[in-house]
Formats: sequence, structure tokens, C-alpha cells
Amino acid sequence: MTGAKIDLRELSDAVLLTDGGLETSLVFLDGINLPSFAAFPLLGEEEGREKLDRYFRQYLDIADKYGVGFVLDTPTWRANPDWGEILGFSKRALASIDMQAVSWARALAAPYAARGMTVLVNGVIGPRGDGYRVETVMTPAEAESYHRDQVKAFGDAGADMVSAITMTYSQEAAGIARASAGAGLQSVISFTVETDGRLPSGESLKDAIETVDDETDSAPAYFMINCAHPSHFDAVLAGGGSWIRRVRGVRANASAKSHAELDAATELDPGDPVDLGRRYRAMRDRFGHIAVLGGCCGTDRRHIAAICEACL
Repeated sequence: MTGAKIDLRELSDAVLLTDGGLETSLVFLDGINLPSFAAFPLLGEEEGREKLDRYFRQYLDIADKYGVGFVLDTPTWRANPDWGEILGFSKRALASIDMQAVSWARALAAPYAARGMTVLVNGVIGPRGDGYRVETVMTPAEAESYHRDQVKAFGDAGADMVSAITMTYSQEAAGIARASAGAGLQSVISFTVETDGRLPSGESLKDAIETVDDETDSAPAYFMINCAHPSHFDAVLAGGGSWIRRVRGVRANASAKSHAELDAATELDPGDPVDLGRRYRAMRDRFGHIAVLGGCCGTDRRHIAAICEACL
């Protein structure tokens, strides 16, 4: 089944799987050149689409094996106006790519959905600037205006949901949630944190989530943490609080290195897939509502399989 009529809030504690680290896998494992770390240009060529197909099918197959649903991302993390301009794509071209990305994902999901798997086609939105540093700071209203065209393209193409991935400060995240609500799309907000468990902006995870909820009348279906190792945020979650119920997903890095160290790395640090799986299990044992499970930088099918083996 597809997720077109599924309310994300009604999924409760149902497990949903995601992929691993798309861009790091393509660059370091497949040897593909991704200028500005952007995967979306691959959609414009048959060979590129085939590479994306192969990458995502391995994760869909893992979800199929374990009998869980899957959140299928569009490869559009960099497909916003600022990055598009750097890469030579106009706003009109970006809108076309966003819509093509949803159609591509829907076609890839079709055989799995036909077998009864819940597959949610997820329009991915990245930060306006760098994913590790706060650069241009927007108000929620400015961020809503900036990201509105991409959200609209996803909605027009029939995406099931929109996720803001690797958000570095709360105001931009709130703007994306507002834009999604205005387009009638369910949204998910995923923050990244530094080794001290705080956002690159210096905000605590608690404050960032509560700020977004206050600014948007709790519009996001749920929140996630991504692009950080579990050791970076374990203590934050252990601190407790009602806000933790809003965190439903984790997409951790394979490596325990800091963002600065990863940014300067010339080789991939795959960490320890088995240890990562154990950490997810410990987290699930304590917070059973954290049920959207996947990976980020440095993770591949080994890590996702280890997470499934440990948790499912």
C-alpha cells in the first residue's frame, strides 16, 4: 500500500525504516562525483537514476525482509535556490526536478507497495546553507517564503510527506513546517546536533522542538535527530521531559567524529555497524516511540541491517 492516505500521527509506535547515508555512499563507496554534495542532478540522466534505484532498492529489500514500512526519500536535499544557483539550476528547473523526484520515488516504490508494504514518498528539504554551520539566519516567515516553492512542487507531484533534514536552527525549521501546512502536506523536522548534544545554533534540542511547535501550532507530525552519532545525544534524551515524545525518529551517523572532523575527512569512517545497532536497541528499549530508524553520513546497508537485527 502507498502512504497517500496515512496520517503520520496515527502510526503511533509502528516501525518505519529509512535508507542510510545517500551522499556519502555515492561519493565514497560508489566513486560518484557529487558537486556541492548534491544528488539531485542524477535524476536528469538514465545512468544516474539507475544508480539511485540500486541504492534505494537495497534498503527497501531490508524493510521487506523484516516486514516493516519504509520512508522513501527524494534525493533533493540540495535542491533549493541557493544551492541550485551554484550548480546552474534555475528555480523553474528545480521545481521540475522536485516533481520528477516524487514520480521517480513512486515508481520505485510501486512493486513493494503492491506486495502490501507501507511506503511513504518523502519530499526531502535541506537547509538553505551548510548542514553543519548556521550561516544565513532567517525568520520563520522568511524561511516559509524561501522554501515554499519546493514544498509546493512536492505537493503538486503527490508526495506523502515532507521532511526538513539536518536543520541547524529552529527558525528555518519552523518556516518549512509552516510552508508544508499551507500546502496541506504532513511535515517532519529533523535537527542535527554537535558532540555536546546542542544544535549548531547553540540551541538545546528541547528548546528547538518547543520553539517550532510554538511557532507552528505543533504542525510537524514528529521530530527526528540526524547527522550525529548516538553518543552525541544519548545524555540529552536521558534527561527526560515530555518533549521527548515528539522525537519519533533517529538517523545517526556511523562515526562518532564531530561535524568539523567529518567535514575535513578525505576517507569514510564507517564506525562499527554492530555497535550502532546495539545503541539503537538501547534507545528503543528506553524510548519505544522512537520508531523511525535509519542512518546518515557513513552508514550503508550493513548499518541498517545491524539496526534491524538488533531492534526487530
